[in-house]
Amino acid sequence: MLRWTITFIILAVIAAIFGFGGIAAGAASIAKVLFFIFVVLFIISLLTGRKKV
Repeated sequence: MLRWTITFIILAVIAAIFGFGGIAAGAASIAKVLFFIFVVLFIISLLTGRKKV
C-alpha cells in the first residue's frame, strides 16, 4: 500500500510540473488517503501482532 502512495505522490509532482493542476490535486488527495490508511493498518498490525509467550 505504501508503494501506491509513493506512486501517486510522484504522479502528482509530475502533473504539477507540467501544469495539470486538477490531475495533480487529485493524485495528491489519493496519495494522502492511501497514506493514512497505511498508517492505520500499520498501527493495528503493531498492536495485534503475534506475541511470544
